[in-house]
Amino acid sequence: MRKKFGVKPMVYPMPVFIIGTYNEDGTPNAMNAAWGGISEENEITVCVSAEHKTTENFTRTGAFTVSPGTADYVCACDYVGIVSGNKDADKLSKCGLHTAKSEFVDAPIILELPMALECRVKSYDPDTCRLVGEIVNVGCDESVLTDGKIDPAKLRPITYDSANHTYRVIGEIVGKAFSDGLKFK
Repeated sequence: MRKKFGVKPMVYPMPVFIIGTYNEDGTPNAMNAAWGGISEENEITVCVSAEHKTTENFTRTGAFTVSPGTADYVCACDYVGIVSGNKDADKLSKCGLHTAKSEFVDAPIILELPMALECRVKSYDPDTCRLVGEIVNVGCDESVLTDGKIDPAKLRPITYDSANHTYRVIGEIVGKAFSDGLKFK
């Protein structure tokens, strides 16, 4: 028997995205957004409501960064989702996060989060809250690479568990993509 939950924003895994932008005075801002994913080969889509400072910022600059939240910085990642940039323009420094300017877009890279997608705004619809970004670069700190590839065991990305209001780390390898299913051919 299956339990019926009704209409809920529940899917697993639900990535924790930290969206980086610049405020009008040049200070970096970030927010936590859990509803999103890759929507095309060079495109990411994220749900961001119109009242966020982040929305005002990417609308003005035409750019943003997306970093997966990590287990090592779960408290800071949660904090930037709890505190509004409309009320605290210096929230990044309060939770110990530092930034550098992206080489590709007018948005900050959060140095403590080892991976960042640097994006140009393709479109934003305030009615649906749908932000679509063109990925112009993916940058990753060498500390989370193995043999030149991103190693999830080193990155330790977190997901949001909306049913239990918790963060979880993506875990063990259970199969090989584009390989294991061949046994059914």
